[in-house]
Amino acid sequence: MKIDASLVALAKGGDKQSFADLYEQVAPLLYKTAVYTLGNSHDAEDVVSETFIEAYNGISGLRDENSFKPWIFKILSARCKRKIKEYVKGRNNFDIEEFLSLPEDKEAFADNSIKRIELIEAMEKLNVAERQIIFLSVFEGYTTKEISSIIGLPHGTVSSKLFRALKKMRKLIENNEGKG
Repeated sequence: MKIDASLVALAKGGDKQSFADLYEQVAPLLYKTAVYTLGNSHDAEDVVSETFIEAYNGISGLRDENSFKPWIFKILSARCKRKIKEYVKGRNNFDIEEFLSLPEDKEAFADNSIKRIELIEAMEKLNVAERQIIFLSVFEGYTTKEISSIIGLPHGTVSSKLFRALKKMRKLIENNEGKG
């Protein structure tokens, strides 16, 4: 998804409707990223809301209108990291119900559900950084260079973490299939 730079420029100038339009464009992506990173829909909603408040307050300082999307994902990443620090003190309950919905084709339900559960279980066994990198790469289509910019890690680190995390997931899913 490409963000219109002129819309960002208007939002930087204080146009509330332009910022609202930007919100409508990126909110679903931010929410999905937060859910996959945090594993909890309620916390994901909170960090996305906090991200938009911070972005609204800081958009006038954005230097390049074309970098709006990576910029807002950096804010989201920081918010997710703060939330994860809170988890260290408490417990993270993964909301699996949110990921399982009935498909239209009833015959494919059992097979589809098993595959989803295997994927979710494999994702849960990854650490937070691995989940975030896989989500941004596989589900959102970001390059490793873009992910590097978003989460603030060196490009080589992101590339190697992505490779290792995908390999780890493949192995987890294959091992799980061998049991069934």
